[in-house]
Amino acid sequence: MFIFSWVSTVITVVAGLTGFLMTRRFVARRLRFVDAVYSPAAPFIIAALAMLLAWPVSALPLVTATASALFGIGAGLGTISGVKALRRAN
Repeated sequence: MFIFSWVSTVITVVAGLTGFLMTRRFVARRLRFVDAVYSPAAPFIIAALAMLLAWPVSALPLVTATASALFGIGAGLGTISGVKALRRAN
């Protein structure tokens, strides 16, 4: 019983970190010339879309809805971090 909760917690943390790191790199490399990424609403939109994209995965065992929510939060924070990196580079 303990091992399942531990594995679920690890999956949740990895989902959040993956959302952050993938989105930060994508924003810094691919969305460099897209003006919409500089909008204040962009992180919220990207976080909501990432959460909705990851939500069906929560039907799998050991993956909770918290993991998909943390993936969305990580994607939103990764967007903010990527935009800050772009502004520092310019």
